[in-house]
Amino acid sequence: MAFETAGAAELFLIARLLFGGVLAFTGLNHFLSAEGMIPYAEAKGLPAPAASVYASGGLLVFSGLLVVAGAYPVAAAGALAVFLLASAVTMHDFWAVPADQQQEEMTQFLKNVAMAGGAVALLAVAGTAWPYSVGLGAF
Repeated sequence: MAFETAGAAELFLIARLLFGGVLAFTGLNHFLSAEGMIPYAEAKGLPAPAASVYASGGLLVFSGLLVVAGAYPVAAAGALAVFLLASAVTMHDFWAVPADQQQEEMTQFLKNVAMAGGAVALLAVAGTAWPYSVGLGAF
């Protein structure tokens, strides 16, 4: 029903590749750039900053790849939506940083909020069969 329009299935696959691929790459970057990210997480007051960087990287890689594959879409999209909103508020608090950092933090905040919107949109169609997917799901 949701993907009956000509080309809709292919466009949805492209959207999943772009969305999930970017998030998986971002997660991979948490592992490759951990030395720089851990002090940032510590400065933001996260408990166990090293574990937080690696755990968030794993969540992004794993959930991003699940979106690409179309596997467990409710869990993947839901986890991404929650993570992206939480990290927007905790890590990119542009309202609480010095003026010279506000623009960068606001950009990152808005990026996370926009990506969370994408995750929520995927969550909205997670209960339907996704075309070009592996078809695994818990719901």
